[in-house]
Amino acid sequence: MKTNAVRILEAKNIAHSTFEYESDENEIDAVSVALKINAEPETVFKTLVARNEKNELLVFVIPGNFELNLKKAAKASNSKSIELIKVKELQPLTGYIRGGCSPIGMKKLFPTYIDETAQLHTKIYCSAGVRGMQLFLSPIDLAAVVEADFCDII
Repeated sequence: MKTNAVRILEAKNIAHSTFEYESDENEIDAVSVALKINAEPETVFKTLVARNEKNELLVFVIPGNFELNLKKAAKASNSKSIELIKVKELQPLTGYIRGGCSPIGMKKLFPTYIDETAQLHTKIYCSAGVRGMQLFLSPIDLAAVVEADFCDII
């Protein structure tokens, strides 16, 4: 199966691989996914979407075994404050569902911030855009394709 994220990576000739796994709606968090694909949780990154005080959408990509620090995220994005969007808003705004939200191939290219710890790894995992599939690629390539900055956000 090819998702929008996979198509974008292929079109840009970005090296990546995909890992498919059995998806269970009760285990869509990044730590559960890490167990299913036999990966370290700190290498499986989750994609979070937030809104700032100006109603701008922002994307944060962080290790699955950490939480987003809202103060650090606001600082990194030059916002006064941010809050995560509601789950029901995710698909209309990004085109993706909870547990299958990729930073690559959203409806729009939103300002994106990847936690700086991604640079500690040669390759990281992130959602391929559907539940049950992960991308495995260089964090540098991921940042390039979504025009992201690396920041301290956890």
